Amino acid sequence: MYNKFQLGLKYLRYYFSASGGRGHGVHSPFVFDFITTILNDRRFFYAYREVEILRKSALRNNTIIDVEDLGAGSSGVSSRQRRVKDIARWSLKSPKYGRLLFRMVDHYQPGVIIELGTSLGITTAYLALGQRSAKVYTLEGATSIAAIAQRHFAQLGLPNVYLTEGDFDNTLSPVLQQSGPPGLVFIDGNHRLEPTLRYFNRLLPYAHAHSIFVFDDIHWSAEMEQAWQTIRNHPAVTCSIDLFFIGIVFFSPDFKERQDFSIRF
Repeated sequence: MYNKFQLGLKYLRYYFSASGGRGHGVHSPFVFDFITTILNDRRFFYAYREVEILRKSALRNNTIIDVEDLGAGSSGVSSRQRRVKDIARWSLKSPKYGRLLFRMVDHYQPGVIIELGTSLGITTAYLALGQRSAKVYTLEGATSIAAIAQRHFAQLGLPNVYLTEGDFDNTLSPVLQQSGPPGLVFIDGNHRLEPTLRYFNRLLPYAHAHSIFVFDDIHWSAEMEQAWQTIRNHPAVTCSIDLFFIGIVFFSPDFKERQDFSIRF
């Protein structure tokens, strides 16, 4: 994992080398549409308020739970005994990226969504509220965290969320057999090279021309940067978008040649 100084330097390089967030100079109609209608959508959707009320509640929750961390851990929490508010502070995606995922679901309308790494269910809620008729299959390794997420789903009234507990190596294949081909996948579970590539390769046979895979923290460490480079260079990937804190890949055959974009967001 990079320290704050290293990550800051990497972000500055990204910021000054990435394309502007207005779409100027982007010749791909698909990516131009992504920038103008999704990245730059400033509307305030009703779901934002509902989910952020839940986040604020989690940030005030002093309950201590025992967490079995099966992944690479968090940048701010390392002990097994953790307060819920510390998990909320260090492990949840920011509102900016949760809302982006909501808009992606709202725009592309995937029927099946798979999330690896439920955490407290905040990002899951954004995904589920973006398309209430979609089936959202979310996987979480820690039983104590999954229990809190389940309560959050009940509070928001999300019957379209199906949570599976356990190690992803044991649960992902059965979930894929149940869910069928996903329209959108969000991978935020184990920030290491080998597991990230393993999940990608296990999901890949289920991808279709309109599938979208989103990877969290692609610049979190040298391993994650290597994983991202391997994924974006895979022959099945026809377009990649680097937003620094997340990476997005598409499989559409409409791209005659693979296109890679780094866009300021």
